[in-house]
Order: sequence, then C-alpha cells, then structure tokens
Amino acid sequence: MQPLPYFQFRDFPAGLEAQVQQALAEAVAAKQYVLGPQVQAFEGEFARFIGAGSAVGVGNGYDALVIALKALGIGPGDEVVLPVHTFIATVNAVLQVGAKPVLAEPDRYTYNLTADTAARHLSPRTKAVLPVHLYGQVCEMDELLQVAQLQGIKVLEDVAQAHGATYKSRLAGSFGDAAAFSFYPTKNLGAVGDAGAVVSSDASVAAFARKYRNYGEAQKYRSEQVGVNSRLDELQAAVLRVKLPHLQALNTERQRLAHVYLQELQQTGDIILPVSVPGCGHVYHIFNIRTRHRDALQVYLQEQGIGAAVHYPVPVHQQPAYTFLGYKASDFPVAEELANTSLSLPLFPGLTELEQERVLEAVKRFCRKR
Repeated sequence: MQPLPYFQFRDFPAGLEAQVQQALAEAVAAKQYVLGPQVQAFEGEFARFIGAGSAVGVGNGYDALVIALKALGIGPGDEVVLPVHTFIATVNAVLQVGAKPVLAEPDRYTYNLTADTAARHLSPRTKAVLPVHLYGQVCEMDELLQVAQLQGIKVLEDVAQAHGATYKSRLAGSFGDAAAFSFYPTKNLGAVGDAGAVVSSDASVAAFARKYRNYGEAQKYRSEQVGVNSRLDELQAAVLRVKLPHLQALNTERQRLAHVYLQELQQTGDIILPVSVPGCGHVYHIFNIRTRHRDALQVYLQEQGIGAAVHYPVPVHQQPAYTFLGYKASDFPVAEELANTSLSLPLFPGLTELEQERVLEAVKRFCRKR
C-alpha cells in the first residue's frame, strides 16, 4: 500500500497546477522581477478580499510580524502579550524588535488566546496584544478588541494559519490595527516558496511597511527610515493571484474533510476533537486531535504508512533558547498538556475518500486495542 503523507500538494481544484505554471511563465516573460505589476495587483486584490485598506507584500510571514510590530511602534521596553502555544516565529518577532514577549495560556479546547487570559498579563508596559488564529480558527476578537481599547493598546493579528477564516462574518486579518500573513507553501493560501504580507486599514502602518520592506525608501535612493530588504517576490505574487480566487473552494474542501473526521471519530477512545466557537468559520489549516496515547498512536499510524504531525511538541517556555525569559517548566499546564497530547491528522485539499477512510480505520483500530 502506498504511504499516505501528512501533507501532499495535489492538483486541487483540478487544473490549478497548470494555471500556476502558466502564471509563472508569464511573469518570467514580463521581465519585471522586483516590485512589479504582479505584486501591485496582488496587494490590491488581497486587501479587498480581507476587507482592509492595504496589503503590503513582504518576504515571509516572520518578516510580516516584525515589520507590523515596528509599524505599530513596538520596541525596547514594551511588552507584548501572546499565547505560549504557537509557532516560535511569533515569539521571535517580538524579541526581534527589542520588546518583551509576555506568554499566556491558550484556551484548553480552541487552543486560542482569550480576552480573560490576556487581561491577566497586562501591565503599564503592555503595548500590544498578539492573538494567533491557531490551526485555522479565529480568536474571539470582540472581547480581545474591547480589552485592547480599554487599555489603549494595539492589536496585531497573526493570521499565518487562518487565511479565509471568519469570525461573525468578518475575515481574519480585518480586526486589529494590523495583521501578519504567511504564504508558506503549505498554508491555506500558499505560494511556491516564502512569501508574506502586512495588512492594515491604518494608512500610516501601511506606509511604514511599504517603505521599511524596501530599505526605507519612499523612492529610489531616498531613504526616509532605516529599513530592510523584505519584498514579496514577483513570481510568488503571480502564484498567489492565481490561487486567491480558489481559496474559498480550498477552504470548503478542508471543512468537508474535517466534518468527516468530526463525525467518524466521535466517542472514539479518549480522543478529544477540535472545538469550533459559535460564530467562527474554522478553515482547518490543521486538524488536531488529543489523546493520552499520542506517541503510541503516531507510531502506530507510521507503521500503517500514514503520516501524522505534532504541533507543537515543546512549548515556547520550555525551549532551551528561551530560558532567559524566566518561566518555569510548570508555568503553563494547559500548553504543556497540549504539547504532550496533540496529534495532527492528514487533511489537505485533494485527500481522497479512500485515503481518509484508511486514516479513520487505523485510528479506530488503535483505540479498540487500548
């Protein structure tokens, strides 16, 4: 039997791969390789899709976080509240601008930062809160925005895993003072390499990001601020322009596959299934289950030729590189439980019915043996 990987690029919807290849060929033939018409067009299209004033294409999702933080005026001496259960890039970005990351527990079932938890960590030095829309579900933004408004602090959304996800009919990335997107190839909206964007309806944030990504230049050889080189590549923009109109179809397929898992794995062993908050349109970048037997289940699936992944096996506060933050190993019991029990099952557009049945049968067989 052929191995079933955790993730695989498939031609879904049919013909999309040919469209991407054609767009790449046309972009190469146009011979405008840096900040050309494809980048400009994608920025406008993506901003309109999100429902924001501007989108500024940058080199990757990490740079999008760093540039957005700088654009919001976050720097040395400031504190930023963010969830401890996240990919390391979120924490690194805060450190990169010289600010202090203040870690907070995620919700036990949505895995997202909540207003109640964030509020416990606010101090006079808090300059921003950084909610991460983890696994494809938007944080409950009404409450978080209310806390931020009362405290006079900024909100930066990390939308790397939630392209097209909604909260009360609004898209992720349209709520905060700014939002950072990654278009890493495996994302719901993925390029064919690294790519990212800063999105904001604040004209000053967009203007800062547009200059900062290009050496601080407002025009060639006129630097108005100290900047970096982090420009969205013209070829990646061409790919993203092709894929953006298909994002809803791609997300709908993810939701359909997730619904099958949710239906078939109810009351299976000790498995805890993902929980969607009312009003949130989960787009299932990751389909994460939890079980006390996570490691054994992952090994069993591997023996059956089925790939599965762990997001994230070592919480930020237990990473060797971040001991200087001063947290103890037991400071975040929820995050530690998630790290020890979480397993991500294969879910990607193009996964066939037979392949998903194979995953389901293997999981159920494992649970029956326990």
